[in-house]
Amino acid sequence: MSKYYVNKFLFMVDRDPEYLKRYTEDPASFVATWEQSIGPKLLGNEVEASSVHALTDKEREILVNHDYVGLFEMGVHFFLNLTIFIGIYDEPYMTKSGPLAFQREFAAKLQHWRDKDYPPVD
Repeated sequence: MSKYYVNKFLFMVDRDPEYLKRYTEDPASFVATWEQSIGPKLLGNEVEASSVHALTDKEREILVNHDYVGLFEMGVHFFLNLTIFIGIYDEPYMTKSGPLAFQREFAAKLQHWRDKDYPPVD
């Protein structure tokens, strides 16, 4: 497992509106494309490539399914996990259930972690 590569995915997709749109509309296709052609590149460097080039099957499945609880339990960076899914779900949830509706659901789905240590991020 490479938390680095998953965190890199979350960081890069969240900060690029086109990537976020593609990930929202067709997660399986975008995750495959990202893993093969976008992820291996170093940020801001078109010449060199990262030494981490693949997601595990579990990581890929969690990303494709937008499984933010699974990402949390894997120990990815909490802020990256929360903000990418706010970018995807905040507006539709707010329209249906009011302000902070997605954030409340996010918190509710993590209630089983209450009073436990945060998963290790190393």
